[in-house]
Amino acid sequence: MAIAGIDLGTTNSLIALWTEDGPQLVENALGDTLTPSAISIAEDGAALVGRPAADRLITHPDRSVASFKRWMGSSAGARLAGRFYRAEELSALVLRALKEDAEAKTGGPIGEAVISVPAYFSDPQRKATLDAARLAGLTVERLVNEPTAAALAHGLDTQEEGRFLILDLGGGTFDVSLLHKFEGVMEVRASAGDSHLGGDDFRDALTAVIARRHAINPDDLPRPDLARLMREAERIKHALSAQENAPYEVALLDETRRGEITRLEFEEAAQPLLRRLRAPIERAVADARVDPQTIDQIVLVGGATRMPMTRALVTRLFGRFPLAHPRPDQVIALGAAVQAGLKARHAALADLVMTDVCPFTLGISVRDPTAPDQRSMSPLIERNAVVPISRSGRYFTVDDNQAAIVVEVYQGENLRPSQNIKIGDLRMPVPMAPAGREGVEVRFTYDVNGALEVEVAAQTTGQRERRVFRNEANLSTEDVDARFRALAEIKTPPRDQAENRALIARAERLYAESLGAQREHIKRMLGDFETALADQQLRDASGLRRRFSEALDGFERTWPTA
Repeated sequence: MAIAGIDLGTTNSLIALWTEDGPQLVENALGDTLTPSAISIAEDGAALVGRPAADRLITHPDRSVASFKRWMGSSAGARLAGRFYRAEELSALVLRALKEDAEAKTGGPIGEAVISVPAYFSDPQRKATLDAARLAGLTVERLVNEPTAAALAHGLDTQEEGRFLILDLGGGTFDVSLLHKFEGVMEVRASAGDSHLGGDDFRDALTAVIARRHAINPDDLPRPDLARLMREAERIKHALSAQENAPYEVALLDETRRGEITRLEFEEAAQPLLRRLRAPIERAVADARVDPQTIDQIVLVGGATRMPMTRALVTRLFGRFPLAHPRPDQVIALGAAVQAGLKARHAALADLVMTDVCPFTLGISVRDPTAPDQRSMSPLIERNAVVPISRSGRYFTVDDNQAAIVVEVYQGENLRPSQNIKIGDLRMPVPMAPAGREGVEVRFTYDVNGALEVEVAAQTTGQRERRVFRNEANLSTEDVDARFRALAEIKTPPRDQAENRALIARAERLYAESLGAQREHIKRMLGDFETALADQQLRDASGLRRRFSEALDGFERTWPTA
């Protein structure tokens, strides 16, 4: 049974396999390696995944959703066609589609996968990713941090030694990792990032520029209009990666808005985002305690690094040009496939020891000795500690006749626990005695997949409690089982219908974006296409699809590639 490597992205997702010729990307039913991370529930109840779902964001906003990766680890979700879906379930539908694509290619089952996650993903977000995999019917024993996967895909594992700074700017997250390769060991020295910063934020900056120019409040727009505006902003973002200015035309509030945005205007609007990019880079280099001049290569990963302003920022910071992959949005999946090959101990891969770090501080809440009415963080595992790692500390009662010690587990860098992420808590009974006499030993164990195990032992009674914490927002085992059964009832269209569905969704989106005679022309073409498909005598629809697609191309403004 093959092990797949999966990049579950905010904007696009990919799956790859390790082969004798190295990692190979798997195409979906439409012949694309990039599957948009979008879900739409069709009128017949089927779950559409990828390109047709992305097109239906405009035409069927009450049935479609995208960018849900940012909700992972929380209880947020979307109501589609009358049913509420959590981020884990939406991600599971994407994973299930990728799994089916790989099984169609190999002709056999894909039961196990290595999934990449942002290095700065929190413990609840990592657990949510594992839950999504289980809901999709995948066994995942290994999560790989995205910058580590990027290093593997770039072939940095084959170099004798050196220091590599990986900057991964995807659709929704930004990761920074500094890696050191020496004597067959690839060691992550430091990680930093921002799990709410990515290409979507740069798109939103352009959305705001257009809205201000036409005195429109995006919050007041109907959902189809807002979806059109965001799609046009995304197109402009792509165009400005290749040219100095980009015209736009978008129908909002029954009026066509036109104009032009220059690259300089875009960069000025994005200045707050560029400042946010700079902070994690500087923090990772400082935490690794290395001289920036001793870094051998700076590697850019993620589709958003195509923007010239991101490359210019890195060049200014380090005084040299970074290394950019020609297809930055494919690198993570390729690296995940290499990690899958390593896990399977494939003979074509040289032995390589991979080490990683805990990208954030883990500790417990204690009463602040300098201010008894406040609480502070007591770190047990500090950020960028090499994993797997186990650390312990002793804590004592603070009140006379205290009957229990409550261990509240937090993740984050703030002194005040309330400003960090609460992972969970554990209550240990202790004999009542004067303050400070009774205590517990608390041990944190953090593994390579980002799973945190907490053990609490009472020093007098010897009682022990051990728990792998799940955040309150994470699904319980019972929830996962129930939602797995519910998702199993949601069917995906047969692969031989995927192209038809995608063309219909595309035509409906172009109809919604057009006006006047153009709109009526698209309506007639769509009607003719659907009528021809319903013809019982039609045995091969490939020619029909090709002609319809070519006709739609005449109405579609294509995005320049960077």
